[in-house]
Amino acid sequence: MKCVAENVRSIQETIASVCQRIGRNPNEITIIAVTKTFPNEKIIEATQSNIFDIGENFVQELKPKHEAINNERIRWHFIGHLQKNKVKYIAPWIHLIHSVDSLELAKEIDKHSEKNNRKVNILLEVRTTNEETKHGIRPEETIILAKQISLLKNISLNGLMTVGPLSENVEDTRTSFKMLHDLKNDLCTNGIVAPQLSMGMSGDYEVGIEEGATLIRLGTALFGERVYQ
Repeated sequence: MKCVAENVRSIQETIASVCQRIGRNPNEITIIAVTKTFPNEKIIEATQSNIFDIGENFVQELKPKHEAINNERIRWHFIGHLQKNKVKYIAPWIHLIHSVDSLELAKEIDKHSEKNNRKVNILLEVRTTNEETKHGIRPEETIILAKQISLLKNISLNGLMTVGPLSENVEDTRTSFKMLHDLKNDLCTNGIVAPQLSMGMSGDYEVGIEEGATLIRLGTALFGERVYQ
């Protein structure tokens, strides 16, 4: 099995190749290492390869990892479905919350951001498929919710996030990613500049980059297959 450093090099080469082909700058792409179920040692390995953006899906896993790893260079990302009663645990230090899907959740983040005297960066999660199992707002709700959130003083809306459809064919994700890119342009037309697009995971990040991703969320591509207890 390849080590994390080898995987990072391979992924960076792929990113550079895709960007060269489509005329993008590879420096526009941030790799987020998704460390769900992986031990702290894997996070440390990632940082040794200059990957400092670390993503987790569950607060109960993110919080102890943040407490255990004393590295101020790490930017912690929350990428899973966030319950309102868990916001208080991550609001003091989280770098970016990818999965805001309601005004109520945004207001809760705003409240705890104010308590901690900081402004928390967020993305709106958009459900770009018909899969009922996925979280996120409907595409047609995006502009309205973005305008409502832009009135909150302790939140910074940085962009949009989506999860592509569950499919054997990576090309099936292209429609979802293109939809998210178009929504970002619609926001800009409505006076809301939110340039970040979090889309693309281990199986489809190349398509994500081709469609404008700035943040790609990689777990198995970096660390190997997960072993669930």
